[in-house]
Amino acid sequence: MSDSADSSRKAVKTYVPAYQKDEWQSHADELDMSQSEFVRTMVQAGRKGLEPVTAEPESPGSNPGGNGLETRVLELLSADTYSWDELLEAVSDDIESRLDETLEQLQADNRIRYSGRHGGYTTTGDGDSDGN
Repeated sequence: MSDSADSSRKAVKTYVPAYQKDEWQSHADELDMSQSEFVRTMVQAGRKGLEPVTAEPESPGSNPGGNGLETRVLELLSADTYSWDELLEAVSDDIESRLDETLEQLQADNRIRYSGRHGGYTTTGDGDSDGN
């Protein structure tokens, strides 16, 4: 989405089973978000998971994350000046987005589910090819 895109707000309605709405509301409450904000954030995170992914080479040894953090910091600093706290917040947001995307994908693959009753995410026992 470009900076010149229309930023006016429009309503979007969807209908989901009651149990799902309750789970979403519970998760939104945990994140101190309104339900609308939660759904918007989750949809955006899910859309990121649908974009083409450019494969980064996996790094062997003690640095399994590769130079992703280094790359992100350089990207941020090439556009502006950031304090330590601002950098920490910016890269933490990236981690949160990646976690959201991963959780959404694992749920879509039926490998995990959110259990409001148990207060968090749990494996389903289905589709777990790793035997975990």
